[in-house]
Amino acid sequence: MRSDETGLSIAAEPTDPDIDLTDAEQRQELRRTHYGVLPVIACGGALGALARFGAAQAWPTPANSFPFTTLAVNAAGCLVIGVFLVAVTEVFSAHPLLRPFFGTGVLGGFTTFSTYCVDIERLVTGGRAGIALTYLAATALAALAAVTVGAWSTRRILAKWSES
Repeated sequence: MRSDETGLSIAAEPTDPDIDLTDAEQRQELRRTHYGVLPVIACGGALGALARFGAAQAWPTPANSFPFTTLAVNAAGCLVIGVFLVAVTEVFSAHPLLRPFFGTGVLGGFTTFSTYCVDIERLVTGGRAGIALTYLAATALAALAAVTVGAWSTRRILAKWSES
């Protein structure tokens, strides 16, 4: 713990335990990776948003009806993130920018929880509070179930694969 200028204790910023900040080469590598994070998130986000837009164009939702497309997109994105994070954190060694690009960028742009909130607001103001409440709960449950199934099934498949 360290103190700020007022004397209050504050926690030191966490760092990667594999990086020795006293080593100039490792500090330089950390800087290179750090400065590349925002551009790869932005590029990934653009790709994910385009994919989501494509889904909305392919399967449009009529006004004041249950937004099945947004629900499906969010559940699919959560399923993929469950698979992806197990793969890159527990099995494979990935480039340090892969998680920000794909996990935060592509899947963050693809899943559309902001549209989820707008859909709920539109349904409520359109007099469809029952559908809004159902959608509110269904999306949260589908997202949690999808990420759980993705992570669980990936672990099972990879465990069987490593046994062979």
